[in-house]
Amino acid sequence: MEQIAGNYAVRIYVTDRQRALDFFSKTLGMPVIFAGTEMGWAEFDTGEARLVIERVSPDDAEGNQLAGRFVSVSLQVDDIRATYETLRSRGVEFLEPPETQPWGGVLAHFRDPDGNVLTLFGS
Repeated sequence: MEQIAGNYAVRIYVTDRQRALDFFSKTLGMPVIFAGTEMGWAEFDTGEARLVIERVSPDDAEGNQLAGRFVSVSLQVDDIRATYETLRSRGVEFLEPPETQPWGGVLAHFRDPDGNVLTLFGS
């Protein structure tokens, strides 16, 4: 079987592209690879994969159901407690402080401006 290779991306639906662009680039500090205003699409470099935001139209009922959900995205950081404090000081809303999991890793869940829940992962 042939292996799937290439660039990987995780897509998050948002209602306000500029607000999301500012959050991911300025608040979280992710480098912007592409930010198209007409399509409502932006891509960020996370190292191994790209994180993509896609604006949904206000009149798209089905698309709007995709924004503000728990997104299975874990962003690995070297020092989760320091990153947590830095992001909190920038106004990031965390659901709880970093918590050590039974398997040894440390997780902290936070919300983007649309209410999508993402995860910081570290030790």
